Parts: sequence; C-alpha cells; structure tokens
Amino acid sequence: MKKSPQAREARGLLLRNIRLVCFDFDGVFTDNRVLVSEDGGESVWCHRSDGIGLTRLKSIGVDCVVVSSEKNPLVQVRMNKLGVECHSGAERKKDVVKQLLRQRQFGPAHAAFVGNDVLDIESMQFVGVGIAVCDAYPEVRAAARLVTSRRGGCGAVREICDWIIEAQATPKRKI
Repeated sequence: MKKSPQAREARGLLLRNIRLVCFDFDGVFTDNRVLVSEDGGESVWCHRSDGIGLTRLKSIGVDCVVVSSEKNPLVQVRMNKLGVECHSGAERKKDVVKQLLRQRQFGPAHAAFVGNDVLDIESMQFVGVGIAVCDAYPEVRAAARLVTSRRGGCGAVREICDWIIEAQATPKRKI
C-alpha cells in the first residue's frame, strides 16, 4: 500500500535525526522460523537486500546494531558478514541500548529500535522511534510509532533503512 505524502512526511520528521538503529534479530532479520537438524544445528532465512540497506545506512553515518536475547552463534555469524555490531544473549535489551547510547553520546531521541515480540517493547518505548515489523505481535505493533509494510525476514530491515536514508537525504547529499 502506498503511503500518502503527508504520512511519508510525518515518518521523515520522526527519522531525520536518527543516529543509531538497534534491531532485534529473530523475527526482524528472519521470518521468525528456525530449521533444527537432528544434530541440534539451527538455520534461519535472511533477506539479502537487508545487507545492502545496512551498508547504505552506515554510509550516511547512521550506526546499526543488533541487540538480541538469542544466544545462538548464527546471529553473530550473520552480523559479522554484514559488518554490524552485535550484542547477543542480552537479558535486558533496554540496558544494552542505554549503554550503546552512552558510548556514542546520543540521547534516546536519536535512536530507533526495531522489534517484533514483547521483549522488544521496553526498548521501543525508551528510544525516540519504536518500529515494529508488520507481522509483529499485536501488542508490539500497538507500541510502535512506525510499522513496516514488509514482514520480518522479507525485506523489513531494508525498508527501514530506505526510510531513514530518504528522511536524511538533502539536495547536497545523494544516496
């Protein structure tokens, strides 16, 4: 569904000062499913265009970080490939986000958090812009200021990156 110019403008106003985007992993970078083999190994599907979006977002000076409660090494493997800082096994995601903001000397208003499940709500409400993927749980969508049109694992990360790039583009800076 196409957003009205007014809705795009309102979204742009929310995102124009974002300097840090924190993403959950499962259900955001993935479709929230996991393939488990008989030896206990796990695999997930990720969307390739998300990596391009992250590269473009970082090129305009916006930091990208994954904050996941999942302790599975595949989260770190995927983020290493994409060159994205990763904090996995986070018991309280909000505490990790606070620490990241302190380190970067940004206030919460300059951060966004992207999630899909109830463990993400506290972080989404702490930062300036809470974002939910469209297939997030209903209470997560209700807590979000923005909701993607793409599902987790199906290009939602790229959509968010494109939103921020569009919001922060100036006539002098072509992306």
